[in-house]
Parts: sequence; structure tokens; C-alpha cells
Amino acid sequence: MNGQVVPCSPQEVGSLFLFEKLSPEQLGQLCAAGRVEQFEPGPVYVEGEPATCFYVMVEGTVVLSRRVGGDDVEVNRTSQRGVYSGSMQAYLGDRVRQVYNNSMRVTETSRFFVLPADTFAEFMQEWFPMAVHLLEGLFFGSKNTQRAIGQRERLLALGSLSAGLTHELNNPAAAAVRATATLRERVGKMRHKLAIIAQGSYSPEVMANLIDIQERTAERVAKAPTLSPLEASDREDTVTDWLDDHDIPEGWRIAPTFVQAGLDVDWLDQIAAAVDEEILPNAIGWLNYTVETELLMDEINDSTTRISHLVDAAKQYSQLDRAPYQHADVHELLDSTLLMLSGKIGSRIEVVKDYDRTLPKIPAYPAELNQVWTNLIDNAVSAINSTGGEGTLTVRTALEHDRLLVEFRDTGPGVPNDIRGRIFDPFFTTKPVGEGTGLGLDISWRIVVNKHHGTLQVESEPGDTRFQVLLPLTATDDETSEEPA
Repeated sequence: MNGQVVPCSPQEVGSLFLFEKLSPEQLGQLCAAGRVEQFEPGPVYVEGEPATCFYVMVEGTVVLSRRVGGDDVEVNRTSQRGVYSGSMQAYLGDRVRQVYNNSMRVTETSRFFVLPADTFAEFMQEWFPMAVHLLEGLFFGSKNTQRAIGQRERLLALGSLSAGLTHELNNPAAAAVRATATLRERVGKMRHKLAIIAQGSYSPEVMANLIDIQERTAERVAKAPTLSPLEASDREDTVTDWLDDHDIPEGWRIAPTFVQAGLDVDWLDQIAAAVDEEILPNAIGWLNYTVETELLMDEINDSTTRISHLVDAAKQYSQLDRAPYQHADVHELLDSTLLMLSGKIGSRIEVVKDYDRTLPKIPAYPAELNQVWTNLIDNAVSAINSTGGEGTLTVRTALEHDRLLVEFRDTGPGVPNDIRGRIFDPFFTTKPVGEGTGLGLDISWRIVVNKHHGTLQVESEPGDTRFQVLLPLTATDDETSEEPA
């Protein structure tokens, strides 16, 4: 927005604290290169636009605001002469993206000394070369420091995830190895039992009948019902009695396997009726190995499926094979993060998923949102652990007006009122020394607010703390321009 140009007085400009040490010659150059503009109440410039000018207020009232989600949040309001804003980093040139990092408006008729950005940069480099070098070092040094610590924060999170993933992978992998070794032993015994049966003088019809019973037994294992501990115990006693009555050795050992496979006394009666009495013990033993083989193969299948799901979750979490910017299902992202963190969450914390599955996919950077979920879940788990380690973590999704809500609710001690306004500040942490860098929430805030134009907020009281992420359902113009073709 352009204001009305009014005469520039070197004396008036020199009365501003920013220029009070300049020589009359320098003040004259400023007035010649710049201008004084008068603005009526309304906007002066808008956040995100190219930063073309450096503004210094001569008189009036100025309001600065930042865009948070879809709202403009006021961050400063002042009538102090000499306050400045705009292209304050023009002297850094194209090494920094030169855009306005806030919006400025005036609430009354106000006058500003306005200096074009490139002219401001020339004056700074000509008049204050040492100061420019010092400011450059301070600016880029702080950026590098923040980047290095941010990378360390991500590495700490990655280390925690790697430990949890290794633990989660170890259990099914060990189960598969153990089941494979046992399966090899059972198959060997089944071949031996079949050889004993084959050595008998049994007709082809009897052998065919045994093979048919074996096939039907295997099918029954696949359809075995799930029994309660009490039901399983009662059925084991009944099956053990039947086996003892039919002189089957070690019936007490065979019965639990048969019950797990869904075999009952009625089924055993069918087997007894189908084979001769002298072959029944060997037939029962052979079928027992068949059942054990099927159960072991089911265990191997479950274990390898679990490993496959963990690998899929790791790929989903890292987004290694996907475009950085895409339309993503937040529920897939949340599930993969919860699975990756399941080792850290532990068994004493109950995880409740309150998802609205009707929510649409949203334009996002999924890998970075996973970083947000990781930080918020990690904080919730730490809060619950600080009160004994038992509690509930609820992850809820919902439609909040025209935005998608992702809420993390924990039953920890809550965030005290006196620090609630500081928890998103860089390097602020309430964790013990060595357990946190204080950048988790700062990184999350910048990903949600700066990268996704959303909102990250907290509501807290003892036993009920809620971190709420609000994300837009549609892409903004600047996001669309970054989307890969």
C-alpha cells in the first residue's frame, strides 16, 4: 500500500534514535534517497510479500501482526517514534529470502521515513562495514546453531525410535526363529510316526482314511475358535480324560495342543470310529504332530506379518519413497508414529484412538507432520511417566470448522500456568538435564504454523492436558507452488 509522499526534513529524520549519530551529510543522503510517506488508517504491507522497503515511524501508531493459521495475531502495538520494520535484513542480499515476516498497519494517520531495500543495503555496507560483518556473523551463526541443535533433536528422536523399532522387530523375529526350529523337529517326528504306521499291515483304504483325517484336522486348525482361559481349561480336562480312557500315552501333554487347535471330544470320537483300535495311539500321535505343525506355521506367519507391518510403518513414518509434499491421510501418519513409538509408550499407558475416519486427506508434508506427532507423543509419555507411569494417551481427530483437528490428550500433571506461555520458546524445557533440548515444541510449532499455515495450541489442567494441531483442508497459493509437478 502506497501512502502520500510528504516533504522529508533531514532535521526531523535525524531526531529519530536510529539516525541520531549520522552526520548532516548522511542525513541529506538519506532524505535524497528515501522519502517520507503519510498513511491513513489501514495496512502498510502484508506478511509474505517481497520486502521492498525499510520503514521508520516518524509519528503515529503502528500495529505488527503475524499470520497464525487463518488468523492475524497481533504481536506488537506502539506509538514510539523511531520504531522500524520491513526489510531489516536487506544488507544480507539474496542469501536470505527477502520477504516481510509480519504485517504492519496503522490505526491513525501516521508518517514513516521509507527507504528502498537496495538503497538501505548500500548505505549499511558503505557507512557501517564492520557492523554489517558482525551482524552477518550473528545472523548466520545463530541460524547454524539453531540448525545444528535442531538436527541433534531429530537425531535424539531417531535414536529413540530406532531403539523402539529394534525392540519391536526382535520379538517377532525371535518368535519366528524359535518356531522354525521347533517346526523342523515336529516334521521329523511326524515322518517317523508315519513310517511306523506305514510298516503295519494296513490296507490302502485305512491309509487313505488317515490322510483324509489329517487334511480335515488341518482345516479345523485354521478355523479354531478363541476360548477364554476357563473354557480352555475345562475342555483340556475333558480331552485329557478321553485320551486316558483310550490308553493314549501322555494325554495331559497332547490335550492343550488339541484344544488350541479347536479339536474336542466329538472330533476325537470320529477319529476313533475311523481307525482300528490298535492304530489309534499312533494315529493320535501323528495327528498331534500335524496340529503342532499347523500351529507353528501360523505362529511363523503371524511373526513375519508383524515384521512386515513394522517395516511398512517405518516406511510410512520416514516417507522415504514418497514426494515431500502430497495429499496425506493423517490417520495413516498417526498410526505409523504410534507403532514406531510403541516400545517407548510401553504397556502401562493405554492408547485410545478416537478417529473420525470420514475426514479427507489434506495437503501436507507428511514426514514433517510425523515429526510433530513424535514430539507431542513423546511429551505426553514423559508427562504420564512423571506421575508413576500409568495413564491414558488419547489421540483424537475431528473437523473443527474448516480445519482438521488432531488432538493429543494425556492424563499427566498438566502444564503450570506460569510457564504455559513459554513452552513453545526455543530451548525451554521442563525435563531433567540431559533428557531434552527444549526444541521439540519449537520445531513442532514452526512445522505446523510456518510450513502448514496451521495452529498449535495447548489447553491444560492437572490430569487433562491437550495439545491441539489445527491444519487447513486446502492448500494455500505458496504451498501449491512448492508441490512437485
